[in-house]
Amino acid sequence: MMIARGIREIGAGRLLPALLLGLLLLPSAAAAQTRVVPESREQIRLSFAPVVRRTAPAVVSITSRTYLEVASDPFASDPFFRFFFREFGVPARRERRTRTSLGSGVIVRGDGLVVTNNHVVADADEITVVLGDKREFEARILMQDEDADLAFLLLEDAPGDLPVLPLGDSDRLETGDLVLAIGNPFGIGQTVTSGIISAEARTPPGGSGEVSFLQTDAAINPGNSGGALVDLDGQLVGINTAIFTRGGGSIGIGFAIPANLVKARLLALERGGDFVAPWLGAQVQGVDAALAEALGLDRPRGVLVQRVHPASSAARGGLRPGDVILAVDGFAVGDPAGLNYRLALRAPGERMRFLIWRKGVERRLEIRLEAAPEDPPAEITLLRGRHPLGGARVANLSPALAERLGLDPFESGVVVLEITRRGFARRLGLRPGDRILAVNGREIAEVRALERVLAERRRRFDITIARGDRRFTLTVG
Repeated sequence: MMIARGIREIGAGRLLPALLLGLLLLPSAAAAQTRVVPESREQIRLSFAPVVRRTAPAVVSITSRTYLEVASDPFASDPFFRFFFREFGVPARRERRTRTSLGSGVIVRGDGLVVTNNHVVADADEITVVLGDKREFEARILMQDEDADLAFLLLEDAPGDLPVLPLGDSDRLETGDLVLAIGNPFGIGQTVTSGIISAEARTPPGGSGEVSFLQTDAAINPGNSGGALVDLDGQLVGINTAIFTRGGGSIGIGFAIPANLVKARLLALERGGDFVAPWLGAQVQGVDAALAEALGLDRPRGVLVQRVHPASSAARGGLRPGDVILAVDGFAVGDPAGLNYRLALRAPGERMRFLIWRKGVERRLEIRLEAAPEDPPAEITLLRGRHPLGGARVANLSPALAERLGLDPFESGVVVLEITRRGFARRLGLRPGDRILAVNGREIAEVRALERVLAERRRRFDITIARGDRRFTLTVG
């Protein structure tokens, strides 16, 4: 099985005087207690059409185009001929090709602001948005969040009569709520499907672990990515993002980004900048049955804190290794992705309430969130000279830089950012993300120390490198 990206739908369900297919939602303060199974044929015959009429006009189709320069010579893939062309100055023929991606989006603001999945528009050179009434607009990207797979677009020359889909509260959804998915599957045109919320706070197999998704059985297929998941109040409660599939089509297991995460990113955009994620600074793991028994928990729940960075929000807030985080801001945490999702809803400077389990007792902590520190300063440096690391661009590794590079923020030292085309470092096989631990037996803690060691005249260099979980030593000389 596999996770197929590029297929999303829209869904969500709550009130409207009476719904169908097994739930009757009454708009009152005690909605959770008044949901009942339909009792008559008339109730079952109720239609979603009024909800669709209100919501569908705000769901758009998106076509993104990326222009690529590729070799047109049939021998370009042969290593011998590539060498011949390069060494003897024979120009390789190249041609321009277009890669097209289809998806969906949702208008969330009257000035033409559209939210969609980042993977729909990533690397796009041109973006065209088509409304339900067939009007077409060019669009430009205002903000992208690769981790959350969200992007915001702005329609060029947008008129003042655009339909808008209001954002709902995805935290109010419950398993079993009816939802509708609206999008443009396979590029055939706007399509509406219905289903329920199958699960909340779900991490799909092979997911990034950065988002806790809504799971729905509303049919989602390729082209639905970025489309709307709406409830029966006509509010946007999710952005369809992925499906679990055997053959590339829907089998009733789809995933949507909760609308509250869209709200958090929209708020950052309206404040005039890219989203800066708060950094808790705690490494956590899930709790299984054996671990729950060892910790004295009644059942597997929460996430176990393994490590706490000394310069982190967690350390200053009193979180310790061995604590189990049970809930955040009143919402239960079931896995690391669930904790990451709750953090992603907040911004640095805000306070979060933690319910933890410590030595058999529940405790409460309030932690002021902070951005990952840029300490030590990066001091980005291109290494020059006649030595094995010539041509490598390096920097001091801080928690903030580690977060941006996808490295372990608990590590430190000197990290390789780039390998230039010319320079010995390329022939040495170094890669971006490698950490330089030692040179000639001397530990390297910062860029300046590395420069001093490399400046020494030597015929032989022993360079110790960390790459992921591996460590190895390269000998040159």
